Amino acid sequence: MASDPAAAAPRAHRVDLPPVRRMVPRDRDEPHRVATPLELFFDLCFVVAVGQAGRELAHSLAAGHYGEGLRGYVLAFFAIWWAWMNFTWFASAYDCDDVPYRVTTLVQIAGVLILAAGVPRLFATQDLTLAIVGYVVMRLAMVTQWLRAAAGEQGEARRVAVRYAVGITVCQIGWVVMLFLPHGARPYVIPIGVLCELAVPVIAELRMRTSWHPHHISERYGLFTLIVLGETVAAATVAVQSAVDEHEELGSLVPVAVGGLLICFAAWWIYFARPVHEHLRSNRQAFAWGYGHYLVFGSAAAIGAGLEVAVESTVHKAEISGTAATATVTVPTALYLVTVWFLHSRHTKRGALAQALAPAGAALVLACTAFGGSGVLAAGLVCALMVTAGVLVHGRESRAGAGPMP
Repeated sequence: MASDPAAAAPRAHRVDLPPVRRMVPRDRDEPHRVATPLELFFDLCFVVAVGQAGRELAHSLAAGHYGEGLRGYVLAFFAIWWAWMNFTWFASAYDCDDVPYRVTTLVQIAGVLILAAGVPRLFATQDLTLAIVGYVVMRLAMVTQWLRAAAGEQGEARRVAVRYAVGITVCQIGWVVMLFLPHGARPYVIPIGVLCELAVPVIAELRMRTSWHPHHISERYGLFTLIVLGETVAAATVAVQSAVDEHEELGSLVPVAVGGLLICFAAWWIYFARPVHEHLRSNRQAFAWGYGHYLVFGSAAAIGAGLEVAVESTVHKAEISGTAATATVTVPTALYLVTVWFLHSRHTKRGALAQALAPAGAALVLACTAFGGSGVLAAGLVCALMVTAGVLVHGRESRAGAGPMP
């Protein structure tokens, strides 16, 4: 009897897709909860939009268009950060990794790429159309996720998911309506839209919180911080390379390059010096920590934009003074230091000296602006000294806490 060719085919070539599952909350105390490959891919695609916003900010600052550049950056970065943050907290509670979940997440990625394509228009002509289309695509995909969660829930948990879906939908209708309003009305409508977006999680989880995982959330935020800092280093490297190729002035760029690297290394060090997941015990603590990362991510990306401006100023391509160019690095660096200390590291520090290091370092970094062209190197050295002092203080406290050897 002849054998069936299909049955004889090697099973190694068969690909099993994850089955469609009922979307139910994951255990808040689930052990070994880590970021998934899909979440990492999500972050990498989102950083494309972060890089686009940073480059446009650098061009605006180098040209002396401070107001337009900062307004465009604040708005573009809010859209990127808010869509990323909402997915991150949802995934921490409901990630079921089936086909509909994966496809919906890929739609969100497509939305951020549309948003990234619209960022240059947002900066150049304040044309919000493409950026809002991308944002609405991301957010409506999030609505379908919440509707799936509602279908798998009961009682108050179901109402939480429905409130999320309704709130996000209403906000997206508002953004689309705004496109048809006169341009003069937009400066008044946009802040209202932002406040409505920020209010959705607070209202939705007023009576019951979703089952987000503290360790998973802290890891996800840490990974995105890493990617943003990596984009900052990449942007500075490209700026130095372009300047060398065009002007062959490597010697004059060394202080900026060294100072920029020291700042980026210090930014990584202070963020990851101590784990923070044990601080995230309630919605009140987690919301303040999560919302505050808008400043952490935004200032980290802005450091890269500032380094681009400092490089252009060094080779005399920027239309602003050396002091102003240095300020584009020192101001976001100081903001990053203070914000990371306030949200993150102060909860694990002991003693007045340890607590004072980051705020004092931020003040000294701002003071480096007065050094003009050499201010970036000075700021980098301050950051390096601050990290060194922190290591020494922590070592001393650890030895004191251990007590005498038995």
